[in-house]
Amino acid sequence: MRLCLFFILFNGSVFSQVNYPKDYFCPPLDIPMQLSGNFGELRPNHFHAGFDLKTQQKEGLDVHAVADGYISRIKISTFGNGKTIYITHSNGYTSVYGHLQRASDSIENFIKKEQYKEQSFEIERYLKPGELVVKKGQIIALSGNTGASEGPHLHFEFRDNITENIINPMLFGFDKFMKDTKKPIVFNIYAYPIGEESIVNQSKRPLLLNLVLQKDGTYLADKVVANGKVGFGINTFDYDDVSFNKNGVYKVQSFCNGTPIFGYQFDTYSFDEMRYVNALIDYSMYKKTQQRVQKLFMILPYNLSFIKSDASNGVIAAQPNLTEQYRIEVSDFYGNRTQVTIPIVNDNLPVIIAKEPVSKYRVKAKNESNFSKENMSVFFPANTFYEDFNLNFDVKNDTLFLHTDIVPAHTNFTIEIEDHKFSETQKDKLFIGSLGSSKIGYNYTFRKGDVFSTKVKTLGKYALVLDVIPPKISIAKPIQGKWLTNNKFIQFTIADDLSGIKSYNGYLNGNWILFEYDNKTKKITHNFSDGIVAEGANELKIIVVDNCGNSTIFETQFFRSQKQ
Repeated sequence: MRLCLFFILFNGSVFSQVNYPKDYFCPPLDIPMQLSGNFGELRPNHFHAGFDLKTQQKEGLDVHAVADGYISRIKISTFGNGKTIYITHSNGYTSVYGHLQRASDSIENFIKKEQYKEQSFEIERYLKPGELVVKKGQIIALSGNTGASEGPHLHFEFRDNITENIINPMLFGFDKFMKDTKKPIVFNIYAYPIGEESIVNQSKRPLLLNLVLQKDGTYLADKVVANGKVGFGINTFDYDDVSFNKNGVYKVQSFCNGTPIFGYQFDTYSFDEMRYVNALIDYSMYKKTQQRVQKLFMILPYNLSFIKSDASNGVIAAQPNLTEQYRIEVSDFYGNRTQVTIPIVNDNLPVIIAKEPVSKYRVKAKNESNFSKENMSVFFPANTFYEDFNLNFDVKNDTLFLHTDIVPAHTNFTIEIEDHKFSETQKDKLFIGSLGSSKIGYNYTFRKGDVFSTKVKTLGKYALVLDVIPPKISIAKPIQGKWLTNNKFIQFTIADDLSGIKSYNGYLNGNWILFEYDNKTKKITHNFSDGIVAEGANELKIIVVDNCGNSTIFETQFFRSQKQ
């Protein structure tokens, strides 16, 4: 009996259905809704958690609460979603608004008060139901470009109040605010021989298939001649009628002879599942070509909740004297669908393949592994990786060569380096750095005597790096001895070339002042509207410390009159 026809694990319908409220929430912006990113879109190391809404390439648009509720959380960060507001609603859901420029007056006053209390730009606060109540349509903030944003936009998402799972905003009726009549685009399809004794069209490597458009609008791929097991991968994206940029698809489903064998649909998932994007895609191909080919099979099953598969996990075993009909259907949320059919036949010829010798650095994904050479070692806990592989492991010229970043790690693993070369004073300035092609990456490093260790999630080159260079502080135009009466703010650039900035603090006449930090421009900004500046002379001090304890102090004096 064919593997693709038995032990189907689908329960009832392929994907579960939940009745979400369709008319409870209003749009968060006044302008027509346009997407620059959608829910489930494939991103580096994560699935996208919501909508990225275009803001006409500018900041400062009014952001509205999408329903009655209370602000339950405020997070101000230099990375991620930047300035973010969370509103909990009484119907069981929380709405999230990210990359904000600033909050509205009462909320912004609360944030500033907490920042001065904490003496930190980056804060995170959880609030009680009665503290900051908001009404549907109320302006809560202005849109911005803070955090890891690559341009002005509003990140908008929904979460379940109990599970904290993120939910596709389309399920709450937001599909009615946009139009989409376009079918998803299938960019390419790959056939993968699975296992050492499998080949596809005489190839042991993933094979790009030719697609021919049929009269009915579907696609037919060239016949796949397989000996052994085969799986398929798809590179696909979607357009809507108003945004004109590539978005992720909503649903992918594969069939063998009409029976569903592997599929997924982007309705909801947990934050713990985010990194499984690296298991879903062909990670090696992505690192080499930047193509995110989604694999419609699993060699070793992984726990991504929205994947539904049969007992073969999407793998096809071509049967002698039979033609298998493999079909892929790709859909968007509006039901527009693209279909690809792939005939599969068995070539019935014996395969003689020289097996790859088992390396002494063989990694078994389900087992823990510990490898060492000279003064360096690495420990991989069980389930660090998604599949077994032969690890390239070596130590040369005080550098650890730990494979290359073409095999994804799901969890942290530990690197240890023992040092007897640096002095005791120098040891306090050492960290284990990632040696990239153009720069050295800092990794938080523990030290116990002569042994340094760090936890990382990326394979590559590592070495001990000495950082004795202090950070830099600069200003575009000197303010020493000048009157700044007409200035609304003061701004500096802070940077560090090796270990990176750990902390920065500003003091005005001995009092701590808030400097907002933009990690994209490396600028810190203090607004005089905070009310700390004094009439007349002001003494300013800025202290910047890097991750190895090197520090720089900048001091200057300026004058300001509050009388306009």
